[in-house]
Amino acid sequence: MLEKIQAAIAAIAYPERPEGLYEPISYAMSMGGKRLRPTLVLLAYSLFRPDWERALPAAVALEMYHNHTLLHDDLMDRADMRRGRATVHKKWNDNTAILSGDAMLLMAAGMIAGQRIGRYEDVNALFLKSAVEICEGQQYDVNFESRHDVTEEEYIEMIRLKTSVLLGCAAKMGALLADATDEECDLLYRFAEKIGLAFQLQDDFLDCFGDAKVFGKRIGGDILCGKKTFMTVAALQRMASEAERDAFLSVLNAPAEGSEAEEAKISHVIACYRRLNIPAVADRRIQDFYEEAHEILGKLNADTSQLWEYAVSLLKRKV
Repeated sequence: MLEKIQAAIAAIAYPERPEGLYEPISYAMSMGGKRLRPTLVLLAYSLFRPDWERALPAAVALEMYHNHTLLHDDLMDRADMRRGRATVHKKWNDNTAILSGDAMLLMAAGMIAGQRIGRYEDVNALFLKSAVEICEGQQYDVNFESRHDVTEEEYIEMIRLKTSVLLGCAAKMGALLADATDEECDLLYRFAEKIGLAFQLQDDFLDCFGDAKVFGKRIGGDILCGKKTFMTVAALQRMASEAERDAFLSVLNAPAEGSEAEEAKISHVIACYRRLNIPAVADRRIQDFYEEAHEILGKLNADTSQLWEYAVSLLKRKV
């Protein structure tokens, strides 16, 4: 499936003009990545029908949409690297990231609208609903940057909207394209939603404790941005006093100029996480979401072994 996805992405024909619009799109789509969302579309489809290649256009469209969100997300976070390469706003400029990102959104919507198999009207409605929810999640993420009282529950809801919704959309979209029942579609959505929550918590963990060479991004990037991640929220909720929280936040929110100051900030924050045993807290939540996902998947009357093996492989990732 991955080979077919990669070939379909490579075969996208972009217009040559206007100059500057499509080259960044081609660049972003060629940067690789896990291709998680299109793979989920095809795996879900294949649970009900063997001719999964018919769902390739929708799968590629969802990957296009996902990369649209990354262009804008990197710009908002001022992230310089993505998958080991310069982000679009860094390689070109801010305006290019906005405009090319917008074009990717519309191209993805057009590709999905052109997919005329299965319950395609429901597929269009699902995509549009999911896209709006992802914007809601991004806004919550922005709002949380200026709040110091974000709870774990609020954070989980934010990442559900910002990240999990698209995974749920991918799995349900595949089922809808294969003419699955409402119950089957909803079970797959809930399954992928739980996997998405675990996936994002793991991303938060890897930002602090991953290997930069395989992670593709600088370790501690979220810390330097002062972002509220699960690690941050969990640490703040476990601090014994207001003074301790204030001291932690003063370091987290302080600008760090120069490489030595940046490394000192990252080291200080990660030391706080270790002292409060936050890595173990995050690992337990990740495991809980996977167990919930497995329970949901078990309710589906189909051979889900390949889909579950794929989900388990995501938990073992290093990037």
